[in-house]
Amino acid sequence: MSLKTLLRSLALLLAALSCYSVRLAAQDDAPSVAEAARRSRQQKQDAAKPAHVVDNDAIPSSHDNATPSTPSSDSNSAATPESPDAAPSDAANADDEQTKKQIADLKQQIAEKKSQVDLQHRQIVLAQDSYYSNPDHEHDKAGKDKLDSMQTDLNQAKADLADLQAKLDKLASSSGTSSSDSNSKPSETTPSNP
Repeated sequence: MSLKTLLRSLALLLAALSCYSVRLAAQDDAPSVAEAARRSRQQKQDAAKPAHVVDNDAIPSSHDNATPSTPSSDSNSAATPESPDAAPSDAANADDEQTKKQIADLKQQIAEKKSQVDLQHRQIVLAQDSYYSNPDHEHDKAGKDKLDSMQTDLNQAKADLADLQAKLDKLASSSGTSSSDSNSKPSETTPSNP
């Protein structure tokens, strides 16, 4: 190789390395997109936090703290014995609260059972579509057994739903609330089987 070509190659190599190093230096100095997004998000959070301003409304007045409660009102309430009529009303209130809790629990169970019945019905419809789309479905005993099993499960879930609804109606009538009060949610009708 001649000295001239060697010098030319060396000059081109130095030029390429210098361009590459300038490009790398420029990338290192410039922030990445992720870093710029982080910085922007941080600035928005800092700007969104309003400074707390202390004014007369935020400072409690001294005369509010200085007024003591009158001891006569406290002693009167403590000295007055409870009336004998208060005990039965407390028991009745506790029974009412317990009944309301039971009604709320039954409503929750009914809502869950209704969604379960609806889901099972949809699954049966899909399974029926799949079963009957098979041209040889007359010979598919496993598919037919699966459909029958799913239908039995759906019927059982509907019976459970009816039992829960009967319990709710019985509990609502015994507590003195009407059935329409106990069923605040409109009753959903379950779709009939095809």
